[in-house]
Amino acid sequence: MEPDRRPHVVIVGAGFAGLEAAKLLGRRDDVRVTVVDRRNHHLFQPLVYQVATAALDPSDVAAPIRAVLRRARNTEVVLAEVSAIDRAGRTVQFADGDSVDYDHLIVATGAQDNYFGHPDWAEYAPGMKSIEDALEVRRRVLFAFEEAEREKDEARRRAWMTFVIIGGGPTGVELAGSLSEMAHRALPRDFRHIDTHSARIILVEGLDRLLPAYSERLSARAKRVLEKLQIQVRLGTRVTAIDDEAVFLGSERIETRTVLWGAGVSPSPLGKMLSGPVNRAGQVEVTPELTLPGDPRVYVVGDLAAVSQDGQQVPGLAPAAMQMGRSAARNILRRVNGKPVEPFRYLDKGSFAVIGRGAAVGSIFSKLEVSGLIAWFIWATVHLLYLVGFRSRIAVMFTWLYSYLTWRRVARLITFSPWLRRWESAGRAGQSAATGRGSVPAASAAPVPVHAAPER
Repeated sequence: MEPDRRPHVVIVGAGFAGLEAAKLLGRRDDVRVTVVDRRNHHLFQPLVYQVATAALDPSDVAAPIRAVLRRARNTEVVLAEVSAIDRAGRTVQFADGDSVDYDHLIVATGAQDNYFGHPDWAEYAPGMKSIEDALEVRRRVLFAFEEAEREKDEARRRAWMTFVIIGGGPTGVELAGSLSEMAHRALPRDFRHIDTHSARIILVEGLDRLLPAYSERLSARAKRVLEKLQIQVRLGTRVTAIDDEAVFLGSERIETRTVLWGAGVSPSPLGKMLSGPVNRAGQVEVTPELTLPGDPRVYVVGDLAAVSQDGQQVPGLAPAAMQMGRSAARNILRRVNGKPVEPFRYLDKGSFAVIGRGAAVGSIFSKLEVSGLIAWFIWATVHLLYLVGFRSRIAVMFTWLYSYLTWRRVARLITFSPWLRRWESAGRAGQSAATGRGSVPAASAAPVPVHAAPER
């Protein structure tokens, strides 16, 4: 068999940007494509919080990469973790020792949770950048209600019924609203010894308003709706420490067993392997064509790329990433066919944040601001259209309809995790108070202003 001499395009990462590039290139005969990802599925990040609050099943928001690219006969999918990128040799190396050569490379590895210099907080305050993260959050939330049901001591019961969400961007706002609806609408009839209406939900934001990427009017609207949902909103508040049994906001100690993280993201560490220029946030600075300066064969897209347009940075949103992926793919095809490449131009179609049932805020084309029921309807419609796969769209639509009519949550399963084993091995949760756990760490770090960076 003769070797395939078509230009080889390697795409690292199958998020929004990488998958869009793969789908466009997969329709062509003049290139061959390899998609590399350490997970076998594409994750619809904007709805992960609904998995975390038992509103959706994981399979509703995740699609197998191979299934999505089934009809792309020129495309291979490799399940592997990238350990190095050799630009001189045009090689992508895997952690298992294997490697793949490329003629053109698209790096689309996205972002990870940013704990602002406190990686140890991840153990106590899980984020939501993966299905595993969402399931961990769901596990801790449901387990908290179960432990509160069994707890005889009133103080410890209140601690189990207190939920602290750190970060007032879209993730934190949406998570807080969904958690409130779970406690006040979905769970009350299911417990015998606790009143889930008494659940205390606290949303902490380091800036002076929620949703800093939105207008002040929409931010104020979101705050009012959250407060109507009985959520305590703490603005201009800094986190100083987190442990098993409390979160510390300056000198204030809040007893809680459930802390959830939504305070922003940092770029994937894979960007450092490219040895290109990076900004203060760690994003790779690219040319207007989304290539690495000095290396037109390497494209960086999505959250990993620092892209400026008209003096402002392109936001870290799913539509922006998708547009970058398509732009990179088109430029590769232009280069392959001897045509000049074109600079990337981002079209801002708008963005939305849902707060609760029938309540959302957002803007269309950055000009028309909407809120309330109409914003919620637009949000739901757009998300259904952007979901990958017909089955997922149908499943989510009918699940939402069922939940809208009944207020019930369909995915209230507590699955095993090392965190759960740790609590179980301690005997009855809360007994650790006798050992002195939960005090302010002696070497408490400087206060951390937690607020949401641009995120998906």
